[in-house]
Amino acid sequence: MSEFFNPEKGVWSWLSTAVDICGLSILWIFLCLPVVTAGPATAALYFAVVTCVRKRESGAFRACLRSLRQNFKTGLLATLIVLPLAAVLAWGHLIMRWYGTSAGGAAYLLYIAHYFALILPLGVLCWLFPLLGRFEYTVGGLFRAALQMTLGHLPSTVVAVLLTLQTAVWCMERWWPVLFMPAVSTLLISLFFERIFQKHSPELAAREDAEEDEEQAESE
Repeated sequence: MSEFFNPEKGVWSWLSTAVDICGLSILWIFLCLPVVTAGPATAALYFAVVTCVRKRESGAFRACLRSLRQNFKTGLLATLIVLPLAAVLAWGHLIMRWYGTSAGGAAYLLYIAHYFALILPLGVLCWLFPLLGRFEYTVGGLFRAALQMTLGHLPSTVVAVLLTLQTAVWCMERWWPVLFMPAVSTLLISLFFERIFQKHSPELAAREDAEEDEEQAESE
């Protein structure tokens, strides 16, 4: 009976995780409202999801806000670079879609090729802020690392792009996925990204192993 009321096990653990997922998603939405803060907010969301949802550490909101403060300057500058580039990509995509669907034939094939070519810039965007949430970078170093990750781990990049796009579609078509999908999508992406981060960062891998050893020792 005592196990049932243990807040770290059973149904209470899952309930706590669900609260963290919904709370972090809503907090992320509010942090993104100024638009230019979307980058550091996304980095903070990734950090909080990895440390407090995946690893079940306490203080998800505190971890999110702490990461936001630490990465705010770099994330803000990166966002100011990304926003106009994203606007140009979106504008070009709309033109290509209109041309491809109206003209048909070779124009439609060109539109399909353009659609697949978008994986690279969207992949850089998907890597950009998770990297910032886990490591310290200058703005230039952050973009270089994101490009290297995009090209060096293309299958994971494609998965991240598809997850991000599908999450955006769900949240735009309906209102209720906004309450949990930002954190859920981040959690799913982290399953791919964290293994890669540990491979490229011995310090991070060592820290993860030490934390796992501590958790096993506590459970025993």
